[in-house]
Amino acid sequence: LPMFLTAENIIKRYAHHTALNDVSVQVPRGQIFGLLGPNGAGKTTLIRILNHITLPDEGRVTFDGHPLCEKDVQNIGYLPEERGLYKKMKVGEQAIYLARLKGMSEEQAKRELHQWFDKFQIMPWWDKKLEELSKGMQQKVQFVITVLHKPQLLIFDEPFSGFDPVNAELLKREILELKAQGHTIIFSSHNMQSVEDICDNIALINHSRVVLKGNIHDLKQQFRTGLYEATLTEGALRPVAGLYDIRQEEKHHGTTHYTLHAQEGTTNNALLQSLLQQGQLQSFQETMPTMNDIFLKVVGEEHIENKQ
Repeated sequence: LPMFLTAENIIKRYAHHTALNDVSVQVPRGQIFGLLGPNGAGKTTLIRILNHITLPDEGRVTFDGHPLCEKDVQNIGYLPEERGLYKKMKVGEQAIYLARLKGMSEEQAKRELHQWFDKFQIMPWWDKKLEELSKGMQQKVQFVITVLHKPQLLIFDEPFSGFDPVNAELLKREILELKAQGHTIIFSSHNMQSVEDICDNIALINHSRVVLKGNIHDLKQQFRTGLYEATLTEGALRPVAGLYDIRQEEKHHGTTHYTLHAQEGTTNNALLQSLLQQGQLQSFQETMPTMNDIFLKVVGEEHIENKQ
């Protein structure tokens, strides 16, 4: 895949600690790239560097084939975790003002803002001051302002914090739609489920370093645990040497639910054939690790290693 944005060997030091220690990430064009990590790991520092807000002490950032520079900022939409809009200013006025700073004409800004405000059901708040809006409404306004000028790169830092499930779903759909329109998106979040739903690739930062990166599908394969769930309506399973052992067994209203652990090298087909010979199979599936499982495993192991 062609890369839209790359950061190479980024180092950023502050007075008493190193925020980023030799960090490299590659963000493919037209994909959603997840930037993960616990609080204080260095994610926001990296985002600020990719956004040309702060500069690295060492390393370089390439944006659409050239070194990142001041004029690229027009082509970046950034939704920071700490939302920064003027509380006392009317919502519509403020949105138009910010759109014009990004190079839109007043007419174009007004037309497109009206479409977005209708879509997000916030049109009635056009003439209200920002402080009169709920937190969720303010977030919607800020999201619209971020994407309005159709920048090539969008950076969302914790975009779902403060949203109820219905609005989080609405926002998720919009982010996927922006990807479909060809935008490149960096998405930073603690919410592993949303990362799993929308990201193509991720980098996990812990203690100022990248400790894991790759395509989500590949990472799930890499962290497979060999665990399976099977439910039988008749018959019973017994462990089969060389194929699998039984970790758990529960009976419910005439069905028996098993958690199985396959031996190294057992194929799904071999496992399935063995199960079919032993009873009436209602369901069978491999338990794939979630991004949350992977996150906890990698960050947890790091935590233990650092203690030693």
